[in-house]
Amino acid sequence: MYLSLDLQLFAEKTEKATPQKKKEARKKGQVAKSTDLSNAVVLLSAFSFLSFYGGRAAEQLLLVFRRGFSDWLVVDLNPSTVTMLFVTILKDSALIAAPIIAIAWMGSLASTLAQVGFLVSSEAIKMDLKKINPVEGAKRLFSTRTLVEFIKSILKLVVIVMVAGLFLWKQKAVLLKLPQMELLRLASFLGSLMVKLGMVISASYLVLAVADLVYQRFDHAKKLRMSKQDIKDEYKKSEGDPLIKHKIKEKQRQISSSRMMQDVPRAQVVVTNPTHFAVAIAYEAGKTKVPVVVAKGADFLAQKIKEIAKEHRVVIMENKPLARTLYANVEIGEEIPEELFKAVAEVLAYVYKVKGTLNKQGGI
Repeated sequence: MYLSLDLQLFAEKTEKATPQKKKEARKKGQVAKSTDLSNAVVLLSAFSFLSFYGGRAAEQLLLVFRRGFSDWLVVDLNPSTVTMLFVTILKDSALIAAPIIAIAWMGSLASTLAQVGFLVSSEAIKMDLKKINPVEGAKRLFSTRTLVEFIKSILKLVVIVMVAGLFLWKQKAVLLKLPQMELLRLASFLGSLMVKLGMVISASYLVLAVADLVYQRFDHAKKLRMSKQDIKDEYKKSEGDPLIKHKIKEKQRQISSSRMMQDVPRAQVVVTNPTHFAVAIAYEAGKTKVPVVVAKGADFLAQKIKEIAKEHRVVIMENKPLARTLYANVEIGEEIPEELFKAVAEVLAYVYKVKGTLNKQGGI
């Protein structure tokens, strides 16, 4: 009995994730996102808005309750009237709170879009049985990530308590006078103080959240790391097996060679190395402006071109420098470059002379 091991399990993941890997992770909803950053932006947006809207909101809310309680004094209380008054107060309170909620929601949306862009993933909301598996839950409980989250929570708590304590300490002179304040002034002062404290804490939280975002991106990149074998496997999947691609290219070369061989008979001359290279050149005075390479090949293909040329009585001429230059620099179907005009013209002139057609076709 033999046991098979997947050595890929032991492969060290040292390579950065490929664009394809990142794209697949994004489809699954796996993106680098800091929840702390979203929360901090929401809090800072809400408290900043309250800094100039809070006084007006408090006045409107106080007016709602005053009107509500005054109505109760002149209304015959029964289940229907109590319900109506309660609904009225609730509706008016909701209208007062609506701008704050809207600003907070916009802050959350802006934060999310800034971090991950527009993303809708159905896989992210699918039920994962591993999440309710006690064994997997125990693994998560004692994982490195859980430890990091615990340390982050402690750090946030310490920083927020320190910032709040320092802020209140600076206000100690005013706080000591609270018992001497009138009720309305006391309420106004405490409301303003709480908003300022909220803004200071939110700003501190935002600094921590930015650091958390940097960590989340680092951790996400680490999770997506790939081994060299992973990259090879992905390449095979996206581009096809290299062996199959090689066979396809070989087949394409064979088809191209077959078409090329069909063009050899219309050539005026085949320039050879004489054994390694063969280049077939076609030119008809008055019909084509410049000579064109219609076929070329090395070794076996060169011999094949010469055989076909002999069968169709195409002149074969040995010119080692020209054959090598044409083979290396001119592709099939391309015109002869200007710097080779003179050399090719001499070859074609010789061909026409051999065929006895130089006087009839004129030259090039």
